Amino acid sequence: MKRIMAVTVLSCAAAGALAKLPPLSDEAKAKTAEAAAKTAHGNKVADFQLCKAMDRVAAGYAGEAKKAGKDVKPTATPACTDPGAFVAPEAAKPPIEAAGAHSPPKTATEPPSTKTPAAAQAPAKKS
Repeated sequence: MKRIMAVTVLSCAAAGALAKLPPLSDEAKAKTAEAAAKTAHGNKVADFQLCKAMDRVAAGYAGEAKKAGKDVKPTATPACTDPGAFVAPEAAKPPIEAAGAHSPPKTATEPPSTKTPAAAQAPAKKS
Protein backbone atom coordinates (compact mmCIF):
# COMPACT_ATOMS: atom_id res chain seq x y z
CA MET A 1 0.00 0.00 0.00
CA LYS A 2 2.82 2.39 0.87
CA ARG A 3 4.50 1.57 -2.42
CA ILE A 4 1.36 2.48 -4.41
CA MET A 5 1.00 5.70 -2.42
CA ALA A 6 4.63 6.66 -3.10
CA VAL A 7 4.27 5.98 -6.84
CA THR A 8 1.09 8.08 -6.95
CA VAL A 9 2.73 10.99 -5.17
CA LEU A 10 5.80 10.87 -7.42
CA SER A 11 3.71 10.70 -10.59
CA CYS A 12 1.68 13.74 -9.48
CA ALA A 13 4.89 15.65 -8.76
CA ALA A 14 6.31 14.70 -12.17
CA ALA A 15 3.14 15.87 -13.93
CA GLY A 16 3.41 19.25 -12.17
CA ALA A 17 7.04 19.58 -13.20
CA LEU A 18 6.15 18.96 -16.85
CA ALA A 19 3.45 21.64 -16.94
CA LYS A 20 4.02 24.31 -19.56
CA LEU A 21 4.66 27.81 -18.26
CA PRO A 22 3.00 30.79 -19.92
CA PRO A 23 5.18 32.89 -22.25
CA LEU A 24 7.06 35.80 -20.73
CA SER A 25 5.59 39.28 -21.02
CA ASP A 26 7.50 42.01 -22.84
CA GLU A 27 8.35 43.62 -19.51
CA ALA A 28 9.75 40.34 -18.16
CA LYS A 29 11.77 39.86 -21.34
CA ALA A 30 13.17 43.38 -21.00
CA LYS A 31 14.14 42.76 -17.37
CA THR A 32 15.81 39.48 -18.37
CA ALA A 33 17.75 41.19 -21.15
CA GLU A 34 18.88 43.96 -18.79
CA ALA A 35 19.96 41.42 -16.16
CA ALA A 36 21.96 39.55 -18.81
CA ALA A 37 23.58 42.82 -19.94
CA LYS A 38 24.48 43.70 -16.33
CA THR A 39 26.01 40.26 -15.82
CA ALA A 40 28.03 40.55 -19.04
CA HIS A 41 29.25 44.01 -18.01
CA GLY A 42 30.19 42.71 -14.56
CA ASN A 43 32.23 39.96 -16.21
CA LYS A 44 34.02 42.53 -18.38
CA VAL A 45 34.82 44.62 -15.27
CA ALA A 46 36.16 41.53 -13.50
CA ASP A 47 38.32 40.67 -16.53
CA PHE A 48 39.67 44.23 -16.58
CA GLN A 49 40.52 44.12 -12.87
CA LEU A 50 42.22 40.74 -13.32
CA CYS A 51 44.24 42.09 -16.25
CA LYS A 52 45.42 45.09 -14.21
CA ALA A 53 46.35 42.81 -11.27
CA MET A 54 48.34 40.52 -13.57
CA ASP A 55 50.17 43.55 -14.99
CA ARG A 56 51.11 44.68 -11.45
CA VAL A 57 52.36 41.19 -10.53
CA ALA A 58 54.38 40.92 -13.76
CA ALA A 59 55.91 44.37 -13.19
CA GLY A 60 56.81 43.42 -9.61
CA TYR A 61 58.38 40.15 -10.74
CA ALA A 62 60.36 41.90 -13.49
CA GLY A 63 61.60 44.49 -10.97
CA GLU A 64 62.71 41.81 -8.48
CA ALA A 65 64.37 39.78 -11.22
CA LYS A 66 66.23 42.85 -12.47
CA LYS A 67 67.47 43.56 -8.92
CA ALA A 68 68.69 39.95 -8.72
CA GLY A 69 70.61 40.41 -11.97
CA LYS A 70 68.42 38.16 -14.11
CA ASP A 71 67.54 39.11 -17.66
CA VAL A 72 63.75 39.00 -18.02
CA LYS A 73 62.18 39.32 -21.46
CA PRO A 74 58.59 40.54 -21.20
CA THR A 75 55.95 38.70 -23.20
CA ALA A 76 53.79 40.88 -25.40
CA THR A 77 50.19 40.83 -24.19
CA PRO A 78 47.16 42.84 -25.30
CA ALA A 79 46.47 46.01 -23.37
CA CYS A 80 43.79 45.98 -20.66
CA THR A 81 40.62 47.63 -21.90
CA ASP A 82 38.35 49.41 -19.45
CA PRO A 83 34.70 48.50 -20.14
CA GLY A 84 33.47 51.83 -18.75
CA ALA A 85 30.23 52.43 -16.90
CA PHE A 86 27.22 50.18 -17.45
CA VAL A 87 24.76 51.43 -20.03
CA ALA A 88 21.43 49.64 -20.33
CA PRO A 89 20.74 48.37 -23.84
CA GLU A 90 18.00 50.18 -25.76
CA ALA A 91 15.92 47.02 -26.11
CA ALA A 92 15.87 46.57 -22.32
CA LYS A 93 14.34 49.98 -21.70
CA PRO A 94 10.54 49.77 -21.59
CA PRO A 95 8.66 52.03 -24.00
CA ILE A 96 7.39 55.29 -22.53
CA GLU A 97 3.94 54.59 -23.88
CA ALA A 98 3.09 51.86 -26.33
CA ALA A 99 -0.07 53.35 -27.84
CA GLY A 100 0.92 57.02 -27.77
CA ALA A 101 -2.61 57.93 -26.75
CA HIS A 102 -1.48 60.61 -24.30
CA SER A 103 1.35 61.89 -26.41
CA PRO A 104 -0.02 63.36 -29.65
CA PRO A 105 2.61 64.17 -32.27
CA LYS A 106 1.38 67.76 -32.65
CA THR A 107 -1.11 70.15 -31.12
CA ALA A 108 -4.65 69.72 -32.49
CA THR A 109 -5.89 72.63 -34.62
CA GLU A 110 -9.35 71.23 -35.43
CA PRO A 111 -11.78 68.77 -33.90
CA PRO A 112 -10.96 65.11 -34.43
CA SER A 113 -14.26 64.33 -36.15
CA THR A 114 -16.42 66.01 -38.79
CA LYS A 115 -19.91 65.44 -40.21
CA THR A 116 -18.43 64.50 -43.59
CA PRO A 117 -18.52 60.73 -44.23
CA ALA A 118 -15.12 59.03 -44.24
CA ALA A 119 -15.55 57.93 -47.87
CA ALA A 120 -15.97 61.56 -48.98
CA GLN A 121 -12.93 62.86 -47.08
CA ALA A 122 -9.55 63.34 -48.70
CA PRO A 123 -6.78 61.05 -47.46
CA ALA A 124 -4.88 62.42 -44.48
CA LYS A 125 -1.56 64.09 -45.22
CA LYS A 126 1.46 62.32 -43.80
CA SER A 127 3.82 64.54 -41.89
